[in-house]
Amino acid sequence: MGKKQHSNLGKSLLRSRFSAKGGNRGSNEGFLHSAELSDGYDWGRLNLQSVTEQNHLDDFLATAELAGTEFVAEKLNITFVNPNSKIGILSPEEKAKISEAQKENLHLLKIPRRPKWDRSMDAEELQNLERQAFLEWRKTLSELQEIDGIVLTPYEKNLEFWRQLWRVIEKSDVIVQILDARNPLLFRCEDLENYIKDVSQHKNSMLLLNKSDFLTEKQRRIWAQYFSDAGILVVFYSAANEKKTRKISEESGVVSDDTDEEKDLSEKLETLELRTQTMPESNYLVTSSKTGVVNDCRVLTKEELVKKFKDVYTGPKEKKETVIGLVGYPNVGKSSTINSLISTKKVSVSSTPGKTKHFQTIFIDDELMLCDCPGLVMPTFVSTKAEMVIWGILPIDQMRDHVGPTNQVVCHIPKHIFEDTYGIFLPKPQESEDPNRKPTAEELLDSYGFMRGFMNARGLPDHPRAARYILKDFVNGKLLYCHAPPGSDQESFHIYPEKRRQAQYNLTRQMMRITKTSKTTPDLLDRTFFDQNIGRAHSKGRAVYPGENHTRGVIDGTASNSNLNMLDKPWKKHNKKNKREKLRRVYAHLDE
Repeated sequence: MGKKQHSNLGKSLLRSRFSAKGGNRGSNEGFLHSAELSDGYDWGRLNLQSVTEQNHLDDFLATAELAGTEFVAEKLNITFVNPNSKIGILSPEEKAKISEAQKENLHLLKIPRRPKWDRSMDAEELQNLERQAFLEWRKTLSELQEIDGIVLTPYEKNLEFWRQLWRVIEKSDVIVQILDARNPLLFRCEDLENYIKDVSQHKNSMLLLNKSDFLTEKQRRIWAQYFSDAGILVVFYSAANEKKTRKISEESGVVSDDTDEEKDLSEKLETLELRTQTMPESNYLVTSSKTGVVNDCRVLTKEELVKKFKDVYTGPKEKKETVIGLVGYPNVGKSSTINSLISTKKVSVSSTPGKTKHFQTIFIDDELMLCDCPGLVMPTFVSTKAEMVIWGILPIDQMRDHVGPTNQVVCHIPKHIFEDTYGIFLPKPQESEDPNRKPTAEELLDSYGFMRGFMNARGLPDHPRAARYILKDFVNGKLLYCHAPPGSDQESFHIYPEKRRQAQYNLTRQMMRITKTSKTTPDLLDRTFFDQNIGRAHSKGRAVYPGENHTRGVIDGTASNSNLNMLDKPWKKHNKKNKREKLRRVYAHLDE
């Protein structure tokens, strides 16, 4: 057999490629002389190459060339859209589709019911019935989540928590749902009100809008009118304001009339926007002509809220005290409300579900008892998962995607509010972009990260860390946004303050420009950082100061006289001055 012949085509291609990149500068392989280009006689000849397949772009251009169509580019005819700016944001069409799906399936959104039971049943039989009813309820919600456009909150899936709710409803005369006043409908469970009436027609339900200090009087009046028309009793309260009031009173102590201390105290209370209304109480009452329900739009004090709890129950009383059951999502201020009513901390406060394991009863006085239910996340319709993060339903520290929630915050808060709150400068839209667009999540996180010094290992702003701080500021109300009730105009309901800061933040703008244009490498960052510090060498027993060589002044293990002062530690005084000279005299005397 003859020797197998190998083709050298591959090696030739490799030699041509690498020699063209500088491996062999003297070789002309891979280069063409200008005379070899097709720009002479052959350039204008007919193209007789067979074409059977074309991509979409080539097909479009070839068709346009045959038709003799000419294209003229117009300046600013194209608007560039950052794809990251739409993450977590729904279009108006998508919002309408989701809203329609939610209305059609609202009757399926329920909480688990406790099955009918009597005292003849044993404990095991009752538990089996409860488990069976609970599984049927979860199956219904699972089928509901498969419907297109339906997104539910991550509701509580532990049966023991729902058993605590059942006991609280059975034990209480009035069930109070505690809601966040900035977005009450998100935290309200309408089916809970239906379940209360199913248990007993004599039981009442009421809504308590906590954190009402975030709302203006006009906003509270609009919400009071909305709930009055719906036939729902509602009260406005602020546990944070009550805590501040108690703290100011404790610091001021007991003061007499017409004193400077009392005047200062009243001024502090006014700055906190506490209830110092001068108008009659009747001017704050909102009555519905449809249902006849009357709601007070004031932010009630602790004493007024306690009185309201005592008077709200109108059914038959089997016992002396009125039992008020308190139910609410985590992070709406349920435990803070209880602590403010009893003026001391009796209930532990937490922003995550599961802190309170069992319901507990707390006596306010002989006529009123509170029944605290564990914080429950009930099934509610939401648009996106990012919406649950910014309103505190999902823990911020456990989120995996920060872009969607940050875009939600940027969609709600104007640009100048970020600049005034954080002292940052957000870049203006480019020439090819919409001049009225909102800042992107990347721009906000870049500016905030530079301002706070949140940088990652590559020297770029740490976006996840910056996002957690911004989202927590939104949940805590530092970045304030209040939802309007259905049927009200959002822009006229929540009016933002005017821009305060007029100065341009050149440092932030410069850092953002450097990040966009330069390629930062770890070596460059290390060199820039360590060049700012002067190296320091150390030897045992002495500190070498900046710029000094560690071998300088040390000869044969002994220090020179010029460096004796450096051997001493100024913060330690041993009083050993001239000790070596004294010892020399002693031994010299013994030698004699």
